Amino acid sequence: MKLTWNKNKNNKKRSLEAIANYSNLPFDQQKPSADDTQLQNEESPASQNQEKPSADALDSDFKQLAQSFQAQGNKLAEDGKYCEALGKWEMALNLTPANAVLLEQKAQVLLEIGDAWTALKAATRATELAPSWAEAWVTLGRAQLNFGEPDTAIESFDRALAIKPDSVEAQGDRKTAVHLIKRRKQLHSSGLSTDKNRYMVGDKTEAS
Repeated sequence: MKLTWNKNKNNKKRSLEAIANYSNLPFDQQKPSADDTQLQNEESPASQNQEKPSADALDSDFKQLAQSFQAQGNKLAEDGKYCEALGKWEMALNLTPANAVLLEQKAQVLLEIGDAWTALKAATRATELAPSWAEAWVTLGRAQLNFGEPDTAIESFDRALAIKPDSVEAQGDRKTAVHLIKRRKQLHSSGLSTDKNRYMVGDKTEAS
């Protein structure tokens, strides 16, 4: 809101208290009558209610501000500025924490920068808020794969396929998870590694 002010300093008004300090004024200061006081008291609550914004108005303002932050974050993510994008999205989530779409986007970007644990938490929350959204389950499965948990990843991909059977992403990522489990079993049975239970998606090879 643009602020304005009176440039003529000589027009500054004085309060009644300041005027009362001068005893030689040609008029007497009048006190408000009882009727005036009663009228002011009756009007005061209504005026206060008009000044206070409603809860719906505040919610609308928060949503608009959150959408603005989300849009800014989307643009930054498209430009590859992932850390800056996450900052904008965090501001949006502070205003609208139950935004499943934004949480899923956050999880994707966190996977891009290698933060699998935080991505796992964000994707899990997204599936809690939108359990019938297949893409959220795919992102959760990928986070679980990157965190080294192919078994639970398969469960997430199966949830996605139950919702969207023709999901190419879920089908392909599920094959990757199955391959990693087979590879783990081979390592255990061969005795080459008996304590390595986790595999990163970046280390995967195509299943034969």
